[in-house]
Amino acid sequence: MKKRKICCQYGYLYYLCGIIIKQTGRNTKNCIIMATMTLKETQQGTMKKQLEDILLAISWRELASRYFEKSGSWLYHKLDGVDGNKKPTEFNEEERKQLKVALIDLSDRIRRAAESIQ
Repeated sequence: MKKRKICCQYGYLYYLCGIIIKQTGRNTKNCIIMATMTLKETQQGTMKKQLEDILLAISWRELASRYFEKSGSWLYHKLDGVDGNKKPTEFNEEERKQLKVALIDLSDRIRRAAESIQ
């Protein structure tokens, strides 16, 4: 795996798989915050990016509760790709399938509701 070096105003951060493995510079806290922001901006393929067209149209809290039996914050963290402790996270294969089924079911419910309008 390739180690990535990121420069921030406080020094350099070394990343391996999105995790800080070495930090140089004066202000560790600011470097970590800067690195987290950099990771979010450069991270490709997050679920949130894939679903950006419908992000504001869906109640993600309701979807998390109904289809995953989890909290809304759990789903938001998964969508963002960063957990509550600022560590990288993502959907596992089973959760991806479950999200796909949930969105298909929701789209079917919306279609049925639209067709019932007279």
